[in-house]
Amino acid sequence: MSAWRLSRYFLGSAPSVREARRFITSLLRDWPAVDAAELIVSELATNAIRHTASGRFGGRFLVSVQAHPDRLWLGVLDEGGQSSPLVFRHSPDGEGGRGLLLVSSLSIDWGVWSDERGRTVWAALSTGPQTASC
Repeated sequence: MSAWRLSRYFLGSAPSVREARRFITSLLRDWPAVDAAELIVSELATNAIRHTASGRFGGRFLVSVQAHPDRLWLGVLDEGGQSSPLVFRHSPDGEGGRGLLLVSSLSIDWGVWSDERGRTVWAALSTGPQTASC
């Protein structure tokens, strides 16, 4: 299987998070990491619309997937915000703030790239031996 990459823009609104999940599941339906990938993209897209300019009227975010025989790379490019994404430790009283902790626990690596246009929060997943046809 050869490597491939696909990206898609979404409007910066709550219904677009559901569409981003559908985008991931349709691309990766036969991959062993599809559930983890769907959850990661859901968390990153939610963060983009809640915590960055992507959530303002007319905002958008970009979901990118790079597939390789042994790993997946997932990224969400937002339109920037005032602070960098942070991992918060679980608090039983808190209703939010655990998204990046979840991303960290599901991925083999994750990080943030920033520039003047916004930032990409990304995660890498190991897929092991692959039999899916893409």
